[in-house]
Parts: sequence; structure tokens; C-alpha cells
Amino acid sequence: MIIAIDGPVAAGKTTLSKILADRLSFSLLDTGAIYRTVALASRRQSVDWSDEPAVAAVASRLELDFQWLDGTNHVFLGGEDISEAVRTPEISQGASLVSALPDVRAALLDLQRHLGEEGNVIAEGRDIGTVVFPAAELKIFLTAQPEVRARRRHEEWRRKGIDHSYKEVLEALRERDARDENRPVAPLEPAADSVLLDTSELSIEQVVDRALGLARDAGSTEISG
Repeated sequence: MIIAIDGPVAAGKTTLSKILADRLSFSLLDTGAIYRTVALASRRQSVDWSDEPAVAAVASRLELDFQWLDGTNHVFLGGEDISEAVRTPEISQGASLVSALPDVRAALLDLQRHLGEEGNVIAEGRDIGTVVFPAAELKIFLTAQPEVRARRRHEEWRRKGIDHSYKEVLEALRERDARDENRPVAPLEPAADSVLLDTSELSIEQVVDRALGLARDAGSTEISG
């Protein structure tokens, strides 16, 4: 079974995906981390994020691996744990830019499908249900009001010591939404058969309960309890 979780930035996709993967004993495929890795690798190789052929070449050579360690999904690039390095505001911005490049998305499509081909996987991103795994048994489109998402991201960054005002975070979030929704290839949009789940006024446990119910309703024999 493949559960696709799509949605805009700071909607809670990563948190929900981690909890579902843990409770269902599924593997976790964080496609957003893949694009972040491309952005980081490109920066380290002095490749401009707007240079589509060069970034696509970086993407095609990625030595990427995910490992679940101590309750956290770690990202490895060439054996180096880059889990923290890909979560900075700068690399987040870079991920948004490189993910809009058609050649980069094409270069990563086979990699994403390969990582999820064994099944029993939670795959999160922005085009999982529409492009990467269109036949996924369950597709959830997670969203929330921009102000709510900006507050969540602002609080997350404050805990990490990242100094950005709420206003700056909200503005950056709206710019990211616009890029994701209007890019020419695989724009951010719900799949026709996805379930929309607005988390604006829900606790994480309420979101998880609803998602687990949807997973059970999807009819997998792997899910019980």
C-alpha cells in the first residue's frame, strides 16, 4: 500500500507522515527532502539554482539514502548525514526554486518511484498523488490557512534559533505557495481522488486519527487496530 500525502509548505505533512510511518510500520519517503538535497548539493558544487541543465545533472548523480534512526527519518548524501543541513531557510528557498525546473523533476521521478516501489510506504510531497504515485491506494491533501502555517513555521524556526519575524515567514510562505501552484510542471494541486484535510483547527492527534481512519477505509490488509 502507498499512502500519498501532499500539500503546501508547513501544512503538517512531515509530522503526520512520521507518525503514520511509525504507527503503521511503513517506510517513509520524504520527497521534499530530495529536492532540498538537490539544492544543497548544487550549492556545494557552486551550481546556480536557476541553471536548469546543471541542476538536473546534479540531481541525476545523487547518492541519496533515507534511514530511520532513533525515531527520526535521516537523509544521507554520499554517506553524510545532512538531515539538519537541508532544513535551513536558505536551502528551503533553494528547494522551492529547483523543484520548479522541469528537467530536475524529470531527473528525480525514477528515483522517487524506485524508493517507493516496495510498497507499504508513506510518501509526502507536493505532487505524489498527481504525478509520482497516481495509483496510490490513499491520497491525502493536507492544508491549513496561510496564517496558521506561517505561525507553525515561525515557532519551529524560533526553537531552532533561526531569527525571522512572523511577517517575514508569512511573506516567504505566500511566495512559496505561488511558485508551487503556478509552476508549469506538476503544480501543487489536489489529485482528483484525494481527500482534503484542513488542519487549521485540528490538533496533531486529531489529524493522525483521521488519517488512520482513512487508511483503514482504504482497505489495506496491512492496517489493523
